[in-house]
Amino acid sequence: MGLEVGMIAEGKVTGITKFGAFVELEGGKTGMVHISEVAPTYVNDIKEYLKEGQTVKVKVLSIGEDGKISLSIKKALPQQQRRPSYQQNKNSSSRQSARPGNFDWQSSKRTEPTSFEDMMSKFKQTSDEKMSDLKRMNESKRGGYSRRGGNQQKQ
Repeated sequence: MGLEVGMIAEGKVTGITKFGAFVELEGGKTGMVHISEVAPTYVNDIKEYLKEGQTVKVKVLSIGEDGKISLSIKKALPQQQRRPSYQQNKNSSSRQSARPGNFDWQSSKRTEPTSFEDMMSKFKQTSDEKMSDLKRMNESKRGGYSRRGGNQQKQ
């Protein structure tokens, strides 16, 4: 049975590096799974996901003219498991994400799409508020005293 791009096969992890894992497929051919193709989330340490000798399902992404086989574990997963955990847990009460800093990247304030005019109006309002705050702050700094500590007001 020959390998074809797009097919899903089973293989055994034979080696792990910082950038990926080598998987031996049926027929003695070896392909590589890049670290970005190991899981649907960010992978910092590949050894947290794979062990040597482990059997994995992989999808053949490409076969180079030089015989190099590019594989993916995450694309061999069923469709519902391919979504990163931050999307699967979007509606959970903890609202934790798999992205750095646990920042809520999708603001809950956006409930419905707004028109360009609405966005420009909001921008102008926010800009006007910031400018008036800046003017007020500059005026309070000028106050009644100079930089040398003396009183600027004439008597």
